[in-house]
Amino acid sequence: MRPCLRPVVYSLSLLAVTLTCSFAIAQTPDAASIIRKSAEANDRNWEAVPNYDNYERDRTKDGDKTYDVTMLSGSPYERVVAIDGHKLAPDKEKEEQQKYEKAANERQHESAEQRSKRIAKYEAERKRDQTMLQQLTSAFDFHLVGKKHLLGHDVFVLKATPRKGYRAPDRDSQVLTGMEGTMWIDQKTYQWVKVEAHVVHPVRIEGFVAEVEPGTMFEVEKRPVAGDIWMASHFAMKSNAKVMLVIPHKGEEDDTYFNYRKAANAPEKESAKLH
Repeated sequence: MRPCLRPVVYSLSLLAVTLTCSFAIAQTPDAASIIRKSAEANDRNWEAVPNYDNYERDRTKDGDKTYDVTMLSGSPYERVVAIDGHKLAPDKEKEEQQKYEKAANERQHESAEQRSKRIAKYEAERKRDQTMLQQLTSAFDFHLVGKKHLLGHDVFVLKATPRKGYRAPDRDSQVLTGMEGTMWIDQKTYQWVKVEAHVVHPVRIEGFVAEVEPGTMFEVEKRPVAGDIWMASHFAMKSNAKVMLVIPHKGEEDDTYFNYRKAANAPEKESAKLH
């Protein structure tokens, strides 16, 4: 290259790099926009949950059980299908099938009041779960710290720190005031690929004589199951607390969810809605 052209080429190259970086910055949404869109995606997922059956494997220090979770007359029924990764023996499998058939018969012949109470209990549990998910986006300030590839997805990486002045709406959400975390959000769909949070300072739970301490954490992973609907594929939690403020209490949970499929007995539209 002739010496006289080098400054021109260098300047053009620098301009190209500058324009490319500017375009990339313009195309990257800010943290608030990412969180808002992810909340909308989570709302869609939550509405769709009653329309799907799945398998769930729960692991504890004493072993694990796998359940076939099916919607049955407006609420889920859990049928044991494996223990410690092994299918049930034929007699045990028959016993579980008989339990399922008995539950199906009872639900078909229950009174309107009994049915209403059963579904209301299920809906209350769903509402509690939804409130916690919503509070995850309200209890923290989020900062976009980068992008990466995780679990087969290109994701935004956001750090979460406690939001000053946040007031938890219920007892379950109070623990969020002492937590920090990270969110990995899919760049195309704004779905949560993974969420992790851990307690960084003790939290006194009002109305319940207990204190949640560092060592408490939870982790959620999700994956697509149909169209723009994603469901949980893994949930892990460790709790470290003091009951009555002096009695140590530790717990651990590790659950995986798989084989999602459309429920043959999805609840009626009016029953699936929460108010």
